[in-house]
Amino acid sequence: MTNVLVVAELAQGKSRKTTLSAVAFAKTVTEATGGSFDILAIGADAESAAEELTGFGAGKVLTAEIEGDYICESYAPTVAEVAKEYGVVVACASTFGKDLMPRVATKIGAGVASDISKVSVEGDELHYTRPMYAGNVFGTMKVTTDIQVVTVRQSEFEPAAPSGGSSSVESVDVVDADCEGKIESLGIEVVESERPDLGEADVVVSGGRSLKSAENFENVLEPLVDALGAAMGASRAAVDAGYVPNELQVGQTGKVVAPKLYVAVGISGAIQHLAGMKGSKVIVAINKDKEAPIAQVADYFLVADLFDAVPAMTEAVKKAKAAG
Repeated sequence: MTNVLVVAELAQGKSRKTTLSAVAFAKTVTEATGGSFDILAIGADAESAAEELTGFGAGKVLTAEIEGDYICESYAPTVAEVAKEYGVVVACASTFGKDLMPRVATKIGAGVASDISKVSVEGDELHYTRPMYAGNVFGTMKVTTDIQVVTVRQSEFEPAAPSGGSSSVESVDVVDADCEGKIESLGIEVVESERPDLGEADVVVSGGRSLKSAENFENVLEPLVDALGAAMGASRAAVDAGYVPNELQVGQTGKVVAPKLYVAVGISGAIQHLAGMKGSKVIVAINKDKEAPIAQVADYFLVADLFDAVPAMTEAVKKAKAAG
């Protein structure tokens, strides 16, 4: 029997969708082992965020109110203390999870399985599958410490759906940070957008260096993005060229996404980019080069000049919406 603690990721007093991928992992493990799982909501307005997490089948939702912006060194002692009661502690492999969980593991002397894409239960052991070498190789591993710390790929664990019922909510004591007075948060800049979040969108339209300028991203690509109700992404080459900010980067060193539809415009498909999007359900690529590597993973590959194809596609989408 393995009991699991899910560490929720909060933003502006609400739980982020990334949390539900970690809940999906917890359900898989506990259903196979006969254990149970709890959820820890930690941070500012944790009690408010906890209410929306009570309907996912957790034994209980724990809250730890920590005022101010997220600081890893402030959160880790409390998470580590709570984690001592569980066999597995899990968070999504988002920026939050990748930052927090290694420090938690260090504090409790736990082994780590990071960025996993699958978990299987064999006897009384958990086996974790994770991508390596930009997803060209998958390795299987196990963690042998008493407590296991895990981060899961959001793109590989379908967000858990509400399962009915209502978990109890309990508060836990906040452990003093070991960096008290040594670290100061200067603030968080939140970019407000009417478009869906890149990591959570059902449709993503990404542009590459072939768009040639920030103006072309705005005038050529964005109309298609908005017509599809999509999130906008970009290749690293486009980000490095300064066409778009780095929070839009999709790939091995950017965000890993797996939407229902991924449209790649003017992206050749280097393995680092493919590592961030090849889990998408349907992939559409537009490129002048019929030998572009992205053709190997695309479900639909249009050999065309993007400056002709994208405006035509945008108009077609608008007409279809108007008619429908």
